[in-house]
Amino acid sequence: MASADMPVERTMFVRKATGLVKGWSVFDAFIYSAFAINLMALGFGYAFTTTAFLPKGALIAAIILSGLFIVFEVLVYASMIAVMPRAGGDYVWQTRVFGGGVGFVLAATGWWFILWHWVPIYAQILCVEVLQPLLTILGFTGTSAFHADWWPYSTTDGNGIFVASLITAGIATAVVAMGMRTYARVQKWCFYGGMLGLVIMLGIFLTHSKSDFITAYNTSAHNLYGVKGDAYHGLISASDKAGTSTYPGFGDFPFKETFLLLPFMVFYNLWPNWGATLYGEVRGASDFRKNIYAMGGALVFTTIVVVLTFAAMAHAMGFETYGIMSSAYWAYFTAPLAVFPYPGTLAAFFYQSELVQVVLILLLSLWFFGWAGSVFLSSTRMIFAAAFDRVLPEWAAKVDDRTHAPIGALALMLLPAIPISALYAYSTKFYSYTLDATLVIAITYFGTTLAAIALPWRKPEIYRASPIAKYEVAGIPLVTLSGLVFGGFLAFCLVKWFFDDAYFVNNYDSKIYMLALYVLALVVYVISRVMRRREGIDLARINSEIPVE
Repeated sequence: MASADMPVERTMFVRKATGLVKGWSVFDAFIYSAFAINLMALGFGYAFTTTAFLPKGALIAAIILSGLFIVFEVLVYASMIAVMPRAGGDYVWQTRVFGGGVGFVLAATGWWFILWHWVPIYAQILCVEVLQPLLTILGFTGTSAFHADWWPYSTTDGNGIFVASLITAGIATAVVAMGMRTYARVQKWCFYGGMLGLVIMLGIFLTHSKSDFITAYNTSAHNLYGVKGDAYHGLISASDKAGTSTYPGFGDFPFKETFLLLPFMVFYNLWPNWGATLYGEVRGASDFRKNIYAMGGALVFTTIVVVLTFAAMAHAMGFETYGIMSSAYWAYFTAPLAVFPYPGTLAAFFYQSELVQVVLILLLSLWFFGWAGSVFLSSTRMIFAAAFDRVLPEWAAKVDDRTHAPIGALALMLLPAIPISALYAYSTKFYSYTLDATLVIAITYFGTTLAAIALPWRKPEIYRASPIAKYEVAGIPLVTLSGLVFGGFLAFCLVKWFFDDAYFVNNYDSKIYMLALYVLALVVYVISRVMRRREGIDLARINSEIPVE
């Protein structure tokens, strides 16, 4: 699929081949996708608590239904990877199908600029799922520096979340710089350890009753948080008065209300394709089925584990209790204890041994640490691909001789992320600018979905030579059909995020700020095109070719 004229190719691209190596197996890609659709960090770390905002929707049904729509995203991305298994993913596909300007602007904004803003978002999850529970268990409570309530954004002066952001950025930089093979080993250790913690947590829930939970909740509320009296029944009573005690459970499916929950659910499961920019470094990526095994397998696996987790929690504490705790956390009513309803923390309540509690939280924390590197890893390959195409400076396409990691591209992620994290931590105004952080990435995915729909007609020679050309439904290319279904679903989510206040991202300042990021990407591309033209390099011609890996 690359240009047959190799001397011409060498003058167009930075060098003959990318210099990246195929350091990952399909199983490594599966683990990366499973961490991206992170049931603990993104699901229980945020998305599932939003049942408090739309309590008439059935959370379990919404999780399953959203997963069914995301299957079509998997088909779209598995197809595009099989056609062009190149480092850069969305950037490469969009620039080759639609042209350099459109592709660069969408990919640079959605994979580069916006991921600077995700560092403090990752850090917030580090705070509420790891640092706060551990420090509370160990007795370091209160808002003093480095104590439990010093860390999260909402309860501090900003120092905590900034330090947590630096920790997150440091972890991501370290594991990405070590290269793909080392990254694969690290994420395997985290995956196996995190799964062990998850199994232990499920066992705790399944071997305790609701009366056990009430006792454990009251004991922990008193011992860990200093709450006096019957904290559990105080929580339920406050919820009853506020009218937030009824949540549809297993088997319920109020269609309209459940469908409205879906734009919240994709905050957790929109990401099986997070490794799409890396597939130039995955062995067997040209095999359509292997890509489905990696991404689709992670989606199915995660969805099943989420449902099992909720079933175990329902056994131990009642399904509605999770929704009630979520409402208390989001301040829909005042409760004796409004602890973040993280399942790891709730499971730890059943034991008064600090050692048992700490070990459980540390094992479950591996779901965060195995995921943390993803805030930079995928983005570096988009930056690398653009530099390899000569859109960005050539030093951003240089790879380390030993690790084969693009260190220049990594620097373009790390260095801007630090001041962005500081603004997030210390400016409530800037914090509001980041509310559309998911929306921007979704727009990039929407661009790739449109490219997938158009691929058989825009690039027929590439499509016919690809392994996906044989897959059709009623004469319609599967890649096109999948794109239409997923594109329709994504369009629904985008409309709700843009115009419906219920999702808390319909913020005018955030829209203007995100628009400014698109303008910045356009300016970078225009300047680059003018400069390269003066050097006798035609970026449009480069974007018509597919680089050699």
